[in-house]
Amino acid sequence: MNPPLSPDGHPPRIARAFSPASVGNVAVGFDLLGHSVSGAGDMATVRRCERPGVHITAIRGVVTELPREPAANTAGAALLSLLEAECPGHGFELELDKGIALGSGMGGSAASCVAALVAANALLPTPLSREALYPHALAGESVASGARTGDNVGPMLLGGLVLATPDRLLRLSPPAAWHCALVHPHFVLETLRAREVLAAPYPLADLVRQTANLSQVLLGCERGDAALVRAGLRDALVEPRRAPLVPGFAAVKQAAMDAGAMGASLSGAGPSVFAWCEDAATASRAMGAMRAAFAVAGLDSDGFVSPLDGPAAALLAPAGE
Repeated sequence: MNPPLSPDGHPPRIARAFSPASVGNVAVGFDLLGHSVSGAGDMATVRRCERPGVHITAIRGVVTELPREPAANTAGAALLSLLEAECPGHGFELELDKGIALGSGMGGSAASCVAALVAANALLPTPLSREALYPHALAGESVASGARTGDNVGPMLLGGLVLATPDRLLRLSPPAAWHCALVHPHFVLETLRAREVLAAPYPLADLVRQTANLSQVLLGCERGDAALVRAGLRDALVEPRRAPLVPGFAAVKQAAMDAGAMGASLSGAGPSVFAWCEDAATASRAMGAMRAAFAVAGLDSDGFVSPLDGPAAALLAPAGE
């Protein structure tokens, strides 16, 4: 559905959008699989302006020390990509309100990028589909991660659990009852540092094991088969190398499993930890147990419980001034 035109019959001059947080990788789908999470996110306000290019005028919220140079900011880079493709010579002013902590493993860089795109898209004469926004979201996300990865921006654009290949987004259909517990310890782990530990080659046997695990999780979600998900939601590649970077990780994961989770692992690059559960009550118990385990490790934390079929980014107010 297109946004309403302004009273003069032209596209609106201002729009505001919110993008939720996300769980990236989902243990077995490195850079490919992710789902959105309700309860936290970033907001972007975009205005059409006479000056060509992108102009970041304000950054507020839990993170304020981000680059104002558009090409060095995920949201700014995404809007530059959109302008170049759709309306060269035009301009956007951008304000960001950050609700996701930096280096949290909750898709904070992606959320700013997607919120800005969804808001700016509402200002175009002919707004694009969410799928058509995907390449511009990848351009923005690459600023933070150094790679064009869609496991965070994909689910934010479409909502829910999404398989994000380099060229397309495929929304999956896990049972509505399935929920995620997501716990964010008050500890920063930058994505680029977390990627450094993955540089060494992997044995072929580990790659085959991970492929089998991913296949079981995807099939389990489509069939609603929790046993398949329990068998497959085990990271053979990334978690073993990144776990030492997160204080108390082993105990936090075990706490989730003891509470009845189908599986648990790092969210994105970490340090946040997620657990998939068959219902909201189990997810709530798992969240409490995970927070308690982080406390034993000396870390305060925030917890969220969300359906796997989480929200998509959305406009917050009618376009127009």
